[in-house]
Amino acid sequence: MNAVQTTKPLVRARDVHKSFDQLEVLKGIDLDIMPGEVVVILGPSGSGKSTFLRCINHLEAIHKGLIEVDGEQMGYRIRNNRLEKLSANAIARQRRKIGMVFQQFNLYPHMTVLQNIIEAPVGVHGESRKEASQNAMKLLERVGLLEKANNYPRQLSGGQQQRVAIARALAIKPKLMLFDEPTSALDPELVGEVLATMRDLAKQGLTMIVVTHEISFAREAADRVVFMDDGKIVEMGRPEDVIGNPQHSRTQAFLSRFL
Repeated sequence: MNAVQTTKPLVRARDVHKSFDQLEVLKGIDLDIMPGEVVVILGPSGSGKSTFLRCINHLEAIHKGLIEVDGEQMGYRIRNNRLEKLSANAIARQRRKIGMVFQQFNLYPHMTVLQNIIEAPVGVHGESRKEASQNAMKLLERVGLLEKANNYPRQLSGGQQQRVAIARALAIKPKLMLFDEPTSALDPELVGEVLATMRDLAKQGLTMIVVTHEISFAREAADRVVFMDDGKIVEMGRPEDVIGNPQHSRTQAFLSRFL
C-alpha cells in the first residue's frame, strides 16, 4: 500500500537473539522494514513480539545479531573492528527518530494534554515552547482531540488517553513508529477510535510496526503481516495471504481463534 519504492530498508534485523536468564525469547529474527511500510506482527502471548519491538529501539539489548534503524546499528558502534556499546546519551540520540506507543498510556498525570505532548520536544529536542505548542495543537487536531488540550489525563477516557499518547510519540517527528499492543488495555468500545487514528497514520505513509491482536486492523492497514511463534518468524507476507490463506499449521491454529 504505502511502502516507498527503495532498496534501502529503514529497519534491518539480522539473526537477532535475546534471552532473559536461561529463557531464550528471540531465536534468530531476520526482518527488513521499508520506508513507508506498515508491518503488523501477530502471534500468541510469549512468542517474542513485544520483546522484538523493544529491541528495535534498544529498550532491551540483544545478545546476538544486529538491528539497524536508518542505517545506524542500535545501541552499538564498530570501533577499531570491535563492537562497542554506545553511551546512554548516544542511545537517546538514536531513539529520537523512533516514536513508541505502549499498552499503558504513561501520560504524566500532573500535566495537561498539551504539556504532555510538548515535554519531549522542548525538554529533549530543544524546540521552543511556541513551536512545540503549535505542532502539538496540529497533532491533537490530527487525532481528533483538539478541544482536550487543557484537560488532564484523568479527565479523559482510555481511548482518548491512548490517542494523546500517539500524538505525544508523533511530536518528536519520528521516522518510525512502534506500537506495542496499543489497544489491549482498553475497554472494547474504545478500541475502534484508537485503531481509526492508526489507520489514518498508515494512509499518510508513516512507517509503522504494530504488535496487536486486532486482525481487522492487520487485514485493512498492513502492507505485510508477520506471524511469530516461539521466538521465530514462522510466516510473513501480504495480509490476504497470511490471514486469508495461512500456510503454516501454527499460523492456521492461531488465526482460527479469531476468524
